[in-house]
Amino acid sequence: METTLRGVGVSHGVAIGEVRHMGTAVLEPPAKQIPVEDAEREQGRARQAVDAVAADLMARGNLAGGEAQAVLEAQALMAQDPELMTDVDRRISVGSTAERAVYDAFAAYRALLAGAGEYLAGRVADLDDVRNRIVARLLGVPMPGVPDSDEPYVLIARDLAPADTALLDPTLVLGFVTEEGGPTSHSAILARALGVPAVVALPGAGELAEGTVVAVDGSTGEIFVNPSDEKKAELEAAAAARKAALSSSTGPGATSDGHKVPLLANVGGPADVPAALEAGAEGVGLFRTEFLFLDDSKNAPSEDKQVEAYRQVLEAFPEGRVVVRVLDAGADKPLDFLTPADEPNPALGVRGLRSLLDHPDVLRTQLTSLAKAAEGLPVYLEVMAPMVADRADAKAFADACREAGLRAKFGAMVEIPSAALRARSILQEVEFLSLGTNDLAQYTFAADRQVGAVSRLQDPWQPALLDLVAMSAEGAKAEGKSCGVCGEAASDPLLACVLTGLGVTSLSMGAASIPYVRSTLAKYTLAQCERAALAARAADSAEEARQAAQAVLSGE
Repeated sequence: METTLRGVGVSHGVAIGEVRHMGTAVLEPPAKQIPVEDAEREQGRARQAVDAVAADLMARGNLAGGEAQAVLEAQALMAQDPELMTDVDRRISVGSTAERAVYDAFAAYRALLAGAGEYLAGRVADLDDVRNRIVARLLGVPMPGVPDSDEPYVLIARDLAPADTALLDPTLVLGFVTEEGGPTSHSAILARALGVPAVVALPGAGELAEGTVVAVDGSTGEIFVNPSDEKKAELEAAAAARKAALSSSTGPGATSDGHKVPLLANVGGPADVPAALEAGAEGVGLFRTEFLFLDDSKNAPSEDKQVEAYRQVLEAFPEGRVVVRVLDAGADKPLDFLTPADEPNPALGVRGLRSLLDHPDVLRTQLTSLAKAAEGLPVYLEVMAPMVADRADAKAFADACREAGLRAKFGAMVEIPSAALRARSILQEVEFLSLGTNDLAQYTFAADRQVGAVSRLQDPWQPALLDLVAMSAEGAKAEGKSCGVCGEAASDPLLACVLTGLGVTSLSMGAASIPYVRSTLAKYTLAQCERAALAARAADSAEEARQAAQAVLSGE
């Protein structure tokens, strides 16, 4: 019998196939005691397992490249965290086996994160995955992970660790569904990068029996269990129509009446450039520079290393626009040389621009590196600061850019509600705004972007979030300056039309989403987009806003 479930669609497309479940987590090791004389040997076993897992994660990152590489390298650093290893050694010294010591040390760290206001709860899946890999190696059992199958399937999991998501084979994994996660979780971001249909935050997904046929609609978030032949044909026809529309849509982003909306790519480094070029990106709207800094959490990369990496990206877009975000460290991206170790709530502490202003040498080196990387290139370089709260922040960043001799436009990210409320004030110091809708939603609704339980508040269709977008865009228009969106909201084709109607001047997203957005935007006039935006803002919930905009654009 056909039934329908609904989660949160995070990656476009339709997948129809049999369910396969993620490998089970490692069992809890027995709590047996070891003789004191065996402690040194057990400590050696633990270190060897940790180093092997870290090396494996780094190798997976090198294979995956791009954003996945940065995520996996962060996991490798997590595995070798000095404080964790000290705790493991201590537990072994008082009688624990290596595997039990690792298990208990990670459990204590897990509890510590939860007690820090749960901002880092979204990294619990990453932490659990590292623990499971180390314990599995110590026990000599297979690693948890993607199931072995010769036939294509739909993957079901509680959550997907980055190490698994990054290396999914799209020829075998038709799509995936997770019980946890949210629209901006690592799983969602990497799914979009892979172009694999995905639905997250679907409670009870794990109860779907192995081998059950499901149809996954990554656009709507619907899961059809035991779909009828008619439903399969309907979904496949819709998918084919979308594919045909995509292939026929080329060129710069614009509405049907010629209103230009540049479509840019979000990239994490040089490895993401080919996909952006293939998708027809008109430039880069968000160049995340963190990947360079994750190689070594104790030291910032050299100027030469930074210049080389930045230039590779800048050279790929001659006479195009490349917007670089300076290092956004802190919170869920701690760096030993930059981030305070004792913050009670890192999300509300010293992160982003605040960290850089506390370490002006790190900011100066990055800005100088960008200046050198752009020398002699016709690229339109723009540099922006993360976590700008007010005009004083914007001025401090602009002053630092000028002191570094940077010939570029200086901008500010709008990720804190205060920045949206005071957009015109901030624009007295900088030349453009870029809305990071992921963090803006997080801070607007006090809802961690990685926690599935509050995923409805992370929905970019929330009318309150649309109000802040409109406020920012109106402020920029009044000052004769630009206001783009570089958060995941831009990857939703329908929402892209609404954002255009709100006055946003450019949209930046993962490369895989660009054709979908370009094709959809080209169907409607600017006036239709503006009417859809008004209807969405007049709603009282995210779902009502989505339906209201759809009704306007479909002429209902």
